[in-house]
Amino acid sequence: MEAAGAEEDEAWPEVSAGRRELSLSAGPALERRVRAAGGRLPPALGELGPALRQLEVRGGCPALREPGPALGRLTGLQTLALPGCALGPDGLSRAGRLLPASLRTLDLADNALEALPPELGGEGGGGEVVGAALLPELRLLNLRRNRLRALGAGLARAAPALQELLLAGNRLRALPGGLVPDDGPGGARGPVLPLLGVLEAASNELEDLGASIARLAGLKTLDVSNNKLSEIPAELADCPKLKEVNLKGNALKDKRLEKMVNSCQTKSILEYLRVGGRGGGRGKGKQDGLEREEARKKKREKNKKKAGSDAEEEGQDAQKLLVKVLRISENPVPLIVKADPSVKDVRPYIVCCVVKGMNFKPGSVLKRFLSAQTKLHEDICEKRTAATIATHDLKLVKGPLLYDARPPDSLKIIPLGRKEVKAKDLLRQLQAEAEEQRKQKKRQNISGLHKYLQLLDGKENYPCLVDAEGTVISFPPITNSEKTKLGKTTSDLLLEVTSATSLQICKDVMDTLILKMAELNRSAAENASRDGCSDQEPDEVIRDENSSGEGVPQSFPLVLEQVRVVDTDGNLKVLYPSKTDLGTVSSFLTVL
Repeated sequence: MEAAGAEEDEAWPEVSAGRRELSLSAGPALERRVRAAGGRLPPALGELGPALRQLEVRGGCPALREPGPALGRLTGLQTLALPGCALGPDGLSRAGRLLPASLRTLDLADNALEALPPELGGEGGGGEVVGAALLPELRLLNLRRNRLRALGAGLARAAPALQELLLAGNRLRALPGGLVPDDGPGGARGPVLPLLGVLEAASNELEDLGASIARLAGLKTLDVSNNKLSEIPAELADCPKLKEVNLKGNALKDKRLEKMVNSCQTKSILEYLRVGGRGGGRGKGKQDGLEREEARKKKREKNKKKAGSDAEEEGQDAQKLLVKVLRISENPVPLIVKADPSVKDVRPYIVCCVVKGMNFKPGSVLKRFLSAQTKLHEDICEKRTAATIATHDLKLVKGPLLYDARPPDSLKIIPLGRKEVKAKDLLRQLQAEAEEQRKQKKRQNISGLHKYLQLLDGKENYPCLVDAEGTVISFPPITNSEKTKLGKTTSDLLLEVTSATSLQICKDVMDTLILKMAELNRSAAENASRDGCSDQEPDEVIRDENSSGEGVPQSFPLVLEQVRVVDTDGNLKVLYPSKTDLGTVSSFLTVL
């Protein structure tokens, strides 16, 4: 017996005291030694004890049917990789409670597992869930290409820190199953996986995702392609951090959604679900997604016409509103905005324009302009949910500009009327002010700027516009910077419109804003003429360059300078105003 034991030890030269990592290469020699050990890893492996951190079988080993009892002695093991082995229906279960609690990565891909052991949330005798947090450190669980038909109901309890769950190529018929347990008796909710960011379940037999998928608050990537899904729950759009969704290869009832999943970005798909498309039940009894989108479009068109109605009414007997566009090729120092890729997942759309020749000095022109901006936020911007406007004194802006997304604890800005503060602290202050205001006025609803705070809920980074000196001049959709605040002496402006919805809404808002500015500027000139230029010094009167020089003081046409938004490689993303912009906003606006 002693000779046999010595021969077994000699057959495993890789097992030596003090090793921290052990990698066994596939091949006939490994298979022969595993068979000699009864289809298990050798008992001598246990001698490495807590020192061993990583154990893997590279290339697979069809002779390995179960890890063996030595696994229970590896109490410091963090990575166990046994892909391409022969762990069958009972292979992993025989390990019992031997899976080390220290495991962070468990790779069991390409085996023949049909069910999970109790330690991974499988069901014990009588269907009761066992194994409470027996793998508290587990971060990644790879179960690709096995024969799993269901997940045990206690997976979230057994591995609460799980971040990646890879289930592609199994026979799963439903999620969430054990992933997100349904509410229990009396409405008590089972545990969820708060840190789960990647869920891959492609090429299974899924027929239903389930509305509970929305409880995965940390989910960033979901792949359920090539399954048997016919509907996508609208609740999927409620996952606050979801960035990538793959729904291809499913025969969806909603053919428009099916077309979208093959050609559109995740953001468009989630927006479609969010507004009540046929992907789920949220839109039942209401307009479907197409009708809602059309209704929103009509509403924006109505608001655009409403915003320009004053100008059109007065324009019946008056000179048309004029604006002159200075193109990039004609501008020796054009302003450029570089968009960082990080804004894609936060607030991807931005349109900018430079306006010169605005006259805020007469009377209440500046106040009227700010009021008009507020009204646009309420109407065409749909209470800032569709888009947000920011205006800056161009003389105080140092170009080129960077449109970026930054963590709340590192983004600093000097908000209008306040001192410099971090974004996270500013939101905390505004939330406290909102609550205090609500209590004092005994209202149920929050009003003013504070009601826009929820637009940033669930965002890891916040959008911002940064000048060449590194100063944040805009924090949409919350506030501008005191540094570039408009004043009565401001004549040249940088206009900025951002959106999380679409590029077209940015252009629509910008068109309407410029129309309003042209209207105000002409009104200011006409009022100044009637009042004898009482609010202007003689040398501040702006005259039409085509006039005789003795006529009425003029402050139009406004001059618009094109602004390019480019990516980090310098490729053009958007140019405003282009030839197609400003053409339909009003019949009384003439572009030179």
